[in-house]
Amino acid sequence: MGKQTNLYAFPGIDSLATALRSYVISCQEAGLARHGMFKVAVSGGSLPKTLAKALLSQPSGENDTVKWDKWEIFFADERAVPLDHEDSNYRLVKEELIDKIPADQPKPIVHTIDAKHLDDTQELADAYEQALVKSFASRDSVKLPIFDLLLLGSGPDGHTCSLFPGHELLRETSAWVAPIEDSPKPPPRRITLTLPVVTHAVRIAFVATGAGKKDIMKEIFEGGNGLPCALVNEATGDRCSWFVDNPSVEGVGYPRRPFSL
Repeated sequence: MGKQTNLYAFPGIDSLATALRSYVISCQEAGLARHGMFKVAVSGGSLPKTLAKALLSQPSGENDTVKWDKWEIFFADERAVPLDHEDSNYRLVKEELIDKIPADQPKPIVHTIDAKHLDDTQELADAYEQALVKSFASRDSVKLPIFDLLLLGSGPDGHTCSLFPGHELLRETSAWVAPIEDSPKPPPRRITLTLPVVTHAVRIAFVATGAGKKDIMKEIFEGGNGLPCALVNEATGDRCSWFVDNPSVEGVGYPRRPFSL
């Protein structure tokens, strides 16, 4: 049996953000060593705010630098809405994180959806998949894109990206990016990275905070029951790390690990 998923629990958001920064920068450096860029996919929800707290803080030294000019940011899922719509994950990440990068620092490359395909989610997904193909080499030579890091959240039902419990999309094996027309959480029309792409990443980091998450966290870590977050844990083992605060894992029996790199 492979090594288990890492569960790192912290007293509060400040200590969580400090550890998350160290983790992301270590993933950044590994990506730069591999291929000169850092290819990361992010989701929406409360994650961008926590990311901003982690990544926009002052560096503690020369080995603690976020090299924004080397970042390529993709979206683990996106809603089929205009880029300036309140439901857009891009708008959320832009407002919470990218717009707050100091003016004297370079901005990352950000791969948004192509808004001209909003009326057809299959076209929207296909176009976004082509953006991945261009970044990760030709589709013929790469079976799946290998992200350096996926930064994800967990919904109260155990969903991640736009992969929902019991949904047929969990069985998708060939597409890199898939459309969804019937998301149980509004808005219903979206695109998402598929489960094979998620589980193929070099590293995956989930961020979950707040006492409202403790019931689903207990189910993810002690039950599983095919929940998308649990499926990611099972498929990736210690390539997957959870950064959580203590209230979100109150009563969860799964062993915590002290954070270290």
